[in-house]
Amino acid sequence: MTGGSAPKRKGSQFERDVVAYLQDHGFPEAERAYGAGRPEDVGDLANVPGVCCEVKNHARLELARWIDEAERERLNAKQPFAVVIAKRRGKGAAQSYVVMDLATFTRLVTS
Repeated sequence: MTGGSAPKRKGSQFERDVVAYLQDHGFPEAERAYGAGRPEDVGDLANVPGVCCEVKNHARLELARWIDEAERERLNAKQPFAVVIAKRRGKGAAQSYVVMDLATFTRLVTS
């Protein structure tokens, strides 16, 4: 792989790992959504019905900032739910954290 910084490459690889996991576990159409950082950003993944996914691979967890970002992107994407999928140090995609705020959790389990 050429170009890009090491953190960006690690983030892109983690996105690919998450997509592969989702494709193998009930979301065969899942794919990376390109265009992150645009004002109309709709999250890092596409074709996960009803869910806007923000994927993070950082050494330090910044949950509040990431949840706020995911919520903005959820509104752009017009999806009912937003989650952050955060890389767990030393673990594969299946052991990643999926984080949401309590309001999202309540909507999810009562829908």
